[in-house]
Amino acid sequence: MVLNYIWIAFFLVALVVGLVRLILLQDTEIFTTMVNSTFEMAKLGFEISLGLTGVLTLWLGLMRVGERGGAINILARVVRPFFQRLFPEIPRDHPVHGSMIMNFAANMLGLDNAATPLGLKAMQELQELNPSEDTASNAQIMFLVLNTSGLTLIPISIMVYRAQLGAANPSDIFLPILLTTFFSTLVGLIAVAVVQRINLFDRVVLAYLVGLTGVVAATIFYFTRLPQQQIETVSNVVANVLLFGVIAGFISMAMLRKVNVYEAFIEGAKEGFPVVIKIIPYLVAILVAIGVFRASGAMDWLVLGVGRMLGALGINTEFIGALPTALMKPLSGSGARGMMVDAMQTYGADSFVGRLACTFQGATDTTFYIIALYFGSVAVRKTRHAVTCGLLADLAAVVAGIFIAYLFFN
Repeated sequence: MVLNYIWIAFFLVALVVGLVRLILLQDTEIFTTMVNSTFEMAKLGFEISLGLTGVLTLWLGLMRVGERGGAINILARVVRPFFQRLFPEIPRDHPVHGSMIMNFAANMLGLDNAATPLGLKAMQELQELNPSEDTASNAQIMFLVLNTSGLTLIPISIMVYRAQLGAANPSDIFLPILLTTFFSTLVGLIAVAVVQRINLFDRVVLAYLVGLTGVVAATIFYFTRLPQQQIETVSNVVANVLLFGVIAGFISMAMLRKVNVYEAFIEGAKEGFPVVIKIIPYLVAILVAIGVFRASGAMDWLVLGVGRMLGALGINTEFIGALPTALMKPLSGSGARGMMVDAMQTYGADSFVGRLACTFQGATDTTFYIIALYFGSVAVRKTRHAVTCGLLADLAAVVAGIFIAYLFFN
């Protein structure tokens, strides 16, 4: 229901802004631009869905190999005590535990191509436990919000963009992104836990959260001791070695258990294409709404209004140049990436605004895209508190990112 209102709001705001620009600014091309955007974004939605087919087929096949070989079960045992508290409605030995941990691990390593199919697999397994087919369950909402909060340990792609745009030290945004995304994930977790009445002070939950904090702290400590020029190389190698290690481990364990690896892979891979077909309408719908909103100029006006309001209050508005990236990120990953690149080109890759835009880009994920993609794959229409909690995590990332950027770069 919330997504329905937001979807309508995008079009109504775009219509109002378009009329204002036509009548007051004599911008006779504005509605042509908006109409063209609907076609472009519809095409993009289909292309994204089609592009998912290959990688989704690959990872669903590998996940089936991992299930047959017992690797997924081993991963599930590691996180089971923690997940039983966060997802109390999931049976103790359900294979979705393994799918979720694989998805979270891929997100932490910045491996989007692996994380998305693993997330879709987990959402399908959660849907099998959902008592109401068209309404998001508590477990689905918790899983989705933890995804949208975007906990990332190694922001590889952003460091690559910074290097391409001439940053003196492309990896200098590593620590700010890590700290910002940690606060975002923590706020998302707390928000869902409050709504669902999950006890975060449980000893097991606290132990895992302290352990995760320790991993983040150890990662920070390790990378701060590396020469700056090695950080990007080491992070890239570690991420890809771990990913290929997982693939090799799945296959090896299946071979040891005398599983027909090829047949298991084919069996799982067959599930890929039907999932893609399901998500096309949902993805096209949300991307078209976002495209119209952006093409109308509403995003630019929103940023301008926020800047003037904060300036009138006497607040330092140096961060306003990076705000388009922050506001676009919940709506569109590619749009936010374009905003980030534009900020670095306009202000400089090593400027305060350029670095802050990179921090925003790496700190969270595309909330509305993920909601449309994940819930669309299982035909869930009623999202309940998923959007609200996801946007709270996004807001936490914006606030934390600004403070951390002032601390590191100003």
